[in-house]
Amino acid sequence: MAKSIYVGNLSYSTTEDELREIFGAHGTVASAKVMNDKFTGRPRGFAFVEMPSDDEAQRAIDALNETEVSGRRIVVNEARPRTEGGGGGDRGGRGGYGSRDNRGGDRGGYSNDRY
Repeated sequence: MAKSIYVGNLSYSTTEDELREIFGAHGTVASAKVMNDKFTGRPRGFAFVEMPSDDEAQRAIDALNETEVSGRRIVVNEARPRTEGGGGGDRGGRGGYGSRDNRGGDRGGYSNDRY
């Protein structure tokens, strides 16, 4: 099974091809994905790299953690599994701005009411 590696504190100009090259020096890279903001499309400053071999992945983590890439000291460690509910985004099921819920009638969700 492939091991997923978290790469943080990346320069916003770092590309997936650069990550493949950097990690490729330590083993086979199955994939490299720079994470982008879903609204702006701009890089968020972190990425995930998958390596099929646990040994190669650990060597890459050991070799690359706290090294400088594109003028930034990167953080490299084993990616943790995603947890449920950590993102926040849906405002607790009450609808977002511009929604028609019971707080604001047809006024686009903005009102003086407190929730």
